[in-house]
Amino acid sequence: MDNMCKNRAMGSFVHPSRHRVAVLVRHGMLVMELGIVTRLFGTAKSADGEPLYEVVTCTPEPGQIRTDADVTISVALGPEVLAEAHTVVIPASSTEYEPSGHDLTEPLARALELIRPDARIASICTGAFVLAAAGLLDGRRATTHWRSALDFQAKFPKVDLDPNVLYTDDGNVLTAAGVASGIDLCLHMIRCDHGAAVANEVARGTVVSPHREGGQAQFIRRPVPEPQSSSTAAARAWALENLGRPLTLRELAAKEAMSTRTFTRRFRDEVGISALQWLTQQRIERARQLLEETDLPVDKVATEAGFGTAASLRQHLQAALGVSPSAYRNTFREAV
Repeated sequence: MDNMCKNRAMGSFVHPSRHRVAVLVRHGMLVMELGIVTRLFGTAKSADGEPLYEVVTCTPEPGQIRTDADVTISVALGPEVLAEAHTVVIPASSTEYEPSGHDLTEPLARALELIRPDARIASICTGAFVLAAAGLLDGRRATTHWRSALDFQAKFPKVDLDPNVLYTDDGNVLTAAGVASGIDLCLHMIRCDHGAAVANEVARGTVVSPHREGGQAQFIRRPVPEPQSSSTAAARAWALENLGRPLTLRELAAKEAMSTRTFTRRFRDEVGISALQWLTQQRIERARQLLEETDLPVDKVATEAGFGTAASLRQHLQAALGVSPSAYRNTFREAV
């Protein structure tokens, strides 16, 4: 057995220079959510092509773990790896939909106690019930799947639950609403750790949207257009290529040969928010990227992102993130 295998058997990470991510799974684990964390963090690389994270899977009691699919997985690592992790992610479990599924078992409680005080802790979907049961969400803003929101609020009244967002970031504790928003949350953490360029490359490699604001609504009744109806995808692609210029609903609708009224309705059906809200989000995203990756003056960033003036950029960035462009740039560079 080589040294790496020996270290794995002992329950330790084997790349001390990398950010260590531990995924804590339980019986009934959602296979897709484990895959999300492993794939996204596992493909993040530096400009030199070096992996930035090491991801391992652990469980309170090592052995065969049942999943929500027709397979079981063998998890050899126990909870001791949590003491070494910089980030701990807790995916959902299908058992949380059972009557007593939200109870914190003794092995799980002991495992959570091993997490280092300075670690970042994140949950996906109903994994938030685990954090709440351990008291880690008391007084914090959090989210969970909208179907479980009422149950969550009744069981954990000390938590500031927001069931209408994709994910939350409250200091070193983060929560995602569901499977897809788990992708958004992981990309958000990668972005916070290493910037937009790295997160965008990870998103590109997995063919997902590089950034959705955490405050976006999680429940869209009609997430895709009806069969054979026209899409607004071409208009969105064109808008992204022309963010630096003024854009109107009439122009966007014309790209799809629709009336403004029809375009507005179909855009909201597909994206979940209005076209103007989406444009603002994309412009904020573009401004953040420029602030992180370039030395352009703030007024030039404002122009390139389509806000027109530095004052407009400051107003929108303050509303979205609570910081000024200069403060955002300085904070990001200090973090890096």
